[in-house]
Amino acid sequence: MAYRPTPRTEARRAEVRERIVRVALELVRRGGYRAASMAAVAARAGVATGTVYRHFPSKAELFAEVFRVASQHEVDAVAQAADRHAEPAAQIAAAVETFARRALRGRRLAWALLAEPVDPAVEAERLVFRQAYARVFSASLKEGVLKGSLPPQDPDLTAAALVGAIGEVMTHPSSDEEALVASLVRFCLRSITEETHVHHRAA
Repeated sequence: MAYRPTPRTEARRAEVRERIVRVALELVRRGGYRAASMAAVAARAGVATGTVYRHFPSKAELFAEVFRVASQHEVDAVAQAADRHAEPAAQIAAAVETFARRALRGRRLAWALLAEPVDPAVEAERLVFRQAYARVFSASLKEGVLKGSLPPQDPDLTAAALVGAIGEVMTHPSSDEEALVASLVRFCLRSITEETHVHHRAA
């Protein structure tokens, strides 16, 4: 008779998997993907290395899951910042500022998410990550064009360009963080409208 896992064993398996991902993310946050070897993850999670491989048959699969978890958290933060504002331009300004400030607070994680050389499986997740950010910007741009508060433009193209520009800037951060954030917000606003100052307050 085939073995059928009980709810308790399934819950235990899910807990171990979640712990492995959480530990791996913390290691990546501190030292990038190189710091998160399977052995290091296993030791920090308090499990055997073989247990890590049972949940994630390869390092690439583990890193892809870590990337998904980390990037979703960042996208959610940016989307929430945008949602606090009524005007589309202010939404974008807040989203850009939130993205930049979070990246500056966690530079090692930002590098891992944006630019660190990775396995193709993780690179595929990086594309999904960029597209998710672009959808946040595109929604605000579409609203602004529809309302007439932003000039006519292709919202999806502009959104993709904004994400690319922001990502590039944040992989080469300046020592003057306040000036960098202000300049980046101004650049993005110039890219979507003639305005360079929009009243907003990012989280």
